[in-house]
Amino acid sequence: MKSFSRKILSAVLAALLVLTTACGGSSAGSSSASSEAASANEAGIFNPGTYSATTTGMHEMTVTVTVDANSITDIQVEHQETEGIGSPVAENMPQQILELQGLGIDAVASATLTSNAILEGVTQCLRDAGASDETIAAWQAKKPEVVQEEDAEYTADVVVIGAGGAGMAAAVTAQQAGKSVIVLEKTSAMGGNTILSGGAMNAVDDGSEVALEHEDSVALHIQQTYEGGDEQGNLELVTILCEKAWEGVEWLKELGMGFTGEVFTVTGGLWPRAQRPSDPEGTGFFKTYQNYMDQNDGITMLYNTTANELMVDENGAVYGVKATGSTGNSITVTANNGVVLATGGFGRNVEMRVAANEETQLWPTLDETIPSTNASGITGDGILMAEAVGANLVQMGNIQLLPLGDPETGSLSGNIEHSVESRIFVNEQGERFVNEGGRRDEMTLALFEQTNTTMFIVMDSDTYPTGDELNNFGETINDLVAAGRAYKADTLEELAEMMGVPADTLVATVEEYNRYCTGGDLEGQTDAFGRTLFSDVEGINNGINNAPYYAAKRVPTVHHTMGGVEINANCEVLNTQGQVIPGLFAAGEVTGGIHGTNRLGGNALTDTVVFGRIAGASAANYTR
Repeated sequence: MKSFSRKILSAVLAALLVLTTACGGSSAGSSSASSEAASANEAGIFNPGTYSATTTGMHEMTVTVTVDANSITDIQVEHQETEGIGSPVAENMPQQILELQGLGIDAVASATLTSNAILEGVTQCLRDAGASDETIAAWQAKKPEVVQEEDAEYTADVVVIGAGGAGMAAAVTAQQAGKSVIVLEKTSAMGGNTILSGGAMNAVDDGSEVALEHEDSVALHIQQTYEGGDEQGNLELVTILCEKAWEGVEWLKELGMGFTGEVFTVTGGLWPRAQRPSDPEGTGFFKTYQNYMDQNDGITMLYNTTANELMVDENGAVYGVKATGSTGNSITVTANNGVVLATGGFGRNVEMRVAANEETQLWPTLDETIPSTNASGITGDGILMAEAVGANLVQMGNIQLLPLGDPETGSLSGNIEHSVESRIFVNEQGERFVNEGGRRDEMTLALFEQTNTTMFIVMDSDTYPTGDELNNFGETINDLVAAGRAYKADTLEELAEMMGVPADTLVATVEEYNRYCTGGDLEGQTDAFGRTLFSDVEGINNGINNAPYYAAKRVPTVHHTMGGVEINANCEVLNTQGQVIPGLFAAGEVTGGIHGTNRLGGNALTDTVVFGRIAGASAANYTR
């Protein structure tokens, strides 16, 4: 394995932020705001009034700004941003702008899309209020004064680096073992990639009625996970992942997390075994962890704290971490027992993923033209820190893309599907081009071969009978249609016109697909693309034939990096000689070698819970 710390010139590349803005102003007490805003106010820098702008963060939002001649007097943000990530930013940033009377507010690392959408919206409103380019530049240059805090030192039994799904599972497990825990998180909130996910968690309750109904089993889960990664995953770790999955679900339920009881097939999951949380996206996991911490002492969170270096003693054991606080002060955290590395992968580090792709050359490109679903802080920090203390990095070139990215942001929001069985993919010619129930790498590679690397998800109203139902990201289809992020039509011909594809081709494509669905005249025969998943778990889908019809545009997006730090069954980190690095444990996307070349959809959150719990227990039991 080549040294990535030597190959990467920069470990952090800011997330590509493509924000769409459509704005309109209405001056208070006047019906001619546009003409008034076009001329400068002689008495000040703004034309007093109230102005609104529509921008896109994770979801569409409306920013409304009220100004007098020289200052902003009020900012209101209507939004549906992710609870615990974008939502706090949408609530807090307007007040920061008001207090500063400036736009030089740094984007929150865990919510750059939300942050920049708010700043973009306020900026556009100020322009509508007559602000000149010089005024805007001056406001953007004005930044809050930062006073460096004193350096600090902390000690706990277990230190966890990263407050995503794996890190918080490790922290809670260590606390349950009677240990004090400190969690370092570089952003301002827990969540990581997990909170941005659709929430699907693969787990089989072997022998249950649900498992028997779907002819599922832990053995099948193991087989599909191992073979789905081209048998490159560590079979021992794959077995642990699948065998401990349901135990993880039960643990979460004991902590108070809600599940709907429904199982479904997530894209690339290959089988209906994904458990659906009651809360949208991955928010339920962190509500659960936060509620646990509110009711139990012993876990201290250090937010806005960036880990830089693992501390190693004279015997080669890791005993703590050096970090930097939000004001540039030094923070040192020492562990009486173990250190858990749970910093996630490197999907947002463009240079790092390009270098990794050179090893496998699986993807045509992973440069800045390809967006990512990942949180902006997922830049490979932990992998590089572990490598610096001798950790072995494995399968770094195994990088997963999804064909389901939002065309503007790369995020998974706006994805209209509920499960694999209820939709098809068509290209800009209105034709199917891949097995929509197949592997994620195969689907995305096929998408790269399509015109403009663009496709549409097409489905009917079976899972949206009223239009007010939520997708897996807490959005209603009605809201997505109103925002122009999805299309709705009473006929396939009308839908094709909205999509810009040939109507006769789309109709023929849907008719052919329907022949294979429940009740179709080709049921049981082989689909041209090898698809076998046609009817959803409740049997309500007999094809795409119940108006209204829906479509949404999607593009390739970097989703998961399967390579990383090598671990054993106890989540102990191994060095380049295959030996355990004492005191250092790892879990989640920072690790490599579990999923092989291709991760099954729904296995990532299972990974965070199963191995997060193991890492937390192992770190709690370790003694120096």
